[in-house]
Amino acid sequence: MKITLLAIDDDPGSLALVAASVEQPELEILTCSNPVEALDIVRDRLPRIVICDLMMPEMTGIQVLEQIQQIDPTIDVILLTGHYSTESALEAIRKGACDYLVKPIAPDKLLDRVNQILSETRRLQDAAELDQKVLDTNRFHGMFGRSPVMLDVFRSITRLAPHFRTLLITGATGTGKELVARALHHGSPVSKGPFAICNCAALPESLIESELFGYARGAFTGAVQDKPGLFEHAHNGTLFLDEIGELPLTAQAKILRAAQHQELQRLGSPTPRKVNVRIIAATHRDLRRMTREQTFREDLLYRIAMIEIKLPLLRERGDDLPFLIRHFVSVMAAQYGKKVLGVTRRAEAALLRYSWPGNIRELEGVLGAATLMTESSLIDIADLPPQFRERSLQAESTDGDDLLISLAEAERRHALRVLEKLGGDKVAAAQVLGVSRATLYRLIAQKSSAAGRGQ
Repeated sequence: MKITLLAIDDDPGSLALVAASVEQPELEILTCSNPVEALDIVRDRLPRIVICDLMMPEMTGIQVLEQIQQIDPTIDVILLTGHYSTESALEAIRKGACDYLVKPIAPDKLLDRVNQILSETRRLQDAAELDQKVLDTNRFHGMFGRSPVMLDVFRSITRLAPHFRTLLITGATGTGKELVARALHHGSPVSKGPFAICNCAALPESLIESELFGYARGAFTGAVQDKPGLFEHAHNGTLFLDEIGELPLTAQAKILRAAQHQELQRLGSPTPRKVNVRIIAATHRDLRRMTREQTFREDLLYRIAMIEIKLPLLRERGDDLPFLIRHFVSVMAAQYGKKVLGVTRRAEAALLRYSWPGNIRELEGVLGAATLMTESSLIDIADLPPQFRERSLQAESTDGDDLLISLAEAERRHALRVLEKLGGDKVAAAQVLGVSRATLYRLIAQKSSAAGRGQ
């Protein structure tokens, strides 16, 4: 697929020169002499590169740059000007331009800059393909993990699935307990049987017994026919008791008997029924503390917790988070029919800094909402909930304790930022900074120990 480049200039001769200078097989080159119309093209086609004149009648290049940053901050914008000034160059770089070149255009220099962007684009595409391969390689029954803690969980599931009769999954809300339960069921000898789910926290106490064990006709007003419960529905399969810690003691006693003897009685029926059910219980609560407080039966705990799998918090899975972000963006983009490819670097930095109290469920919700809200091909800070934008601003304002460094160190850091923004082009960086190349070399060579002396 060709990469799109849009050139914007009210001078037809300059526009033709730009197009001819960068022409190559892998580029689709679009040109436009009206900046207002050009912005419509940007919204419609989302070009990878925009080359724009700084001074035009309808809009300035800086105004076009600001609009493009709102449409898609990942578009690389190169500004061209016939009237260079350090102030305008600094403003352009500060507002997100990737380069600032002086007319008359040097075709070789413009081509080199475009080729640098194309090379970076190919590198990012290769990285995205590699990330997808990593995701596919590290996928396990609908879960993704390459961190040591998750690999331990996957190994436990693989070892235990063929043998368990009862098992307890513990972990904070949103850590993926149901996915683990499904993986255990699919790896068990009863994988072809039913997988029944009981959300214990959502059951009214008056309905718990009938939902779990069923009832006989006439057991109560309105019971006009026999109805099997979830234990019978899970016969020759697996019953997942999610949030078992929310059940009252009376229901716990009946579950204990069903688990011990594989036997139950429907409400209102004197006849016991045999079942063959594997039981997986899950909770975010500390059941051992609850037994000491006598709010959870000790004998039931011993029965279900013969084997326990403990799930880590999302913040304990540092190696997994960048890949989970890519995974959920891909899933949500497909779900909402949007061409969202990922997140910007600053958005990813904000996501990685966050502590994720809601774990995987919160991450999925945040990225789902951001995918729905964004009008760009990449999710940016502005698409994330307010707490991420606030944290990002705090991080920017306090990063490196910039207020507590020497002037020499501040100059060094600024020079390095400009150099990084310009892709390591020292000639362009010196031009933007308004210093000689020798001065630039001196600035970036200064030892950061000056910062320590200034603190």
